[in-house]
Amino acid sequence: MSVPDGSSRQNGIAERVAAGAGVGAVAYVLGYLITFLTQSGRIEAQLRGFNAFADLFGGDPIPTWQRVGWVFYNAHFVDTEVPALVGGARSVNLISQADGGSLGWLFVLPPLLLLAAGLAAGRFAGATGAIEGARSGAFVAVGYLPLAALGAFLFRFTVGDGAVAPTLVTAVLLAGAVYPAVFGSIGGTIGAAASSTRAE
Repeated sequence: MSVPDGSSRQNGIAERVAAGAGVGAVAYVLGYLITFLTQSGRIEAQLRGFNAFADLFGGDPIPTWQRVGWVFYNAHFVDTEVPALVGGARSVNLISQADGGSLGWLFVLPPLLLLAAGLAAGRFAGATGAIEGARSGAFVAVGYLPLAALGAFLFRFTVGDGAVAPTLVTAVLLAGAVYPAVFGSIGGTIGAAASSTRAE
């Protein structure tokens, strides 16, 4: 095998990784934006009383964009840790606790976006086989994981000696790694199957 052949193969892999990372990052940002656009009004209304109380006693109000982040991570089944009154912390999922399951559709949002991202990554790679499609789709995690880890810190709101924030380990492992790897791979496989069907 000649050196140019090896380098072109490496360039091909690098391009697929870059494409997967790009669509993975877009999927994360779109997921947060859709959550913000659909939930910020409701969340702002919920926070109005608490923030007025906090302002009255010299506390910091909870920014709407941070609470939207908690909901976005809850959509990945990542709980939000809330300091308990008697010490320690308790875990809550704001979507599961919503009245009558009215926010249940948000659980579908990350998988759908990641399936689309995996499909796009597989198409970019020109994948025609299931394994190649799955591999290309899994590269979505390269872009999703760093943003999921960063978001776990950005959406942290300090309250006294504690903090309200997505549970860090599951934010990184479940939302950042498992979700994009699994759904991205499925999307890439679907894209490869569709390409094979069209080729026939």
